[in-house]
Amino acid sequence: MKTITISVLALALSATAAMAEFRLSFEWGDIPLCTTGRPNTVGNPAFTLRDVPAGTETIEFRLVDLDVPSYNHGGGRLRISGSGTVPEGLFTYRSPCPPGEVHTYEWQAIARAGRQVLSVATAQRRYPE
Repeated sequence: MKTITISVLALALSATAAMAEFRLSFEWGDIPLCTTGRPNTVGNPAFTLRDVPAGTETIEFRLVDLDVPSYNHGGGRLRISGSGTVPEGLFTYRSPCPPGEVHTYEWQAIARAGRQVLSVATAQRRYPE
């Protein structure tokens, strides 16, 4: 998995934020409609991170199809500091592409300090919406 260093639009971490729950949200963005069961390789959606744990060095992003969790959609790992917005297109993954159905997908954001997992945030959306 490729590691990319970025600066995230900083929202200062305070002692209160460090104790708050790590949260993630996203929009699918402008990915091609796919319902064939053969995913496209696309750039990541824009993510909004809130209350990133103090000491976080990297965030690992993974996409999971909750209807077919054994399929590996991939993801990426980014070096960040602070909380804010992760722009779209920093890494590629295999798009959602349920075969003629609607599936529920979950992005996971895993905050790490070295190899230690500090916290995990998740956000779910159906595809196609």
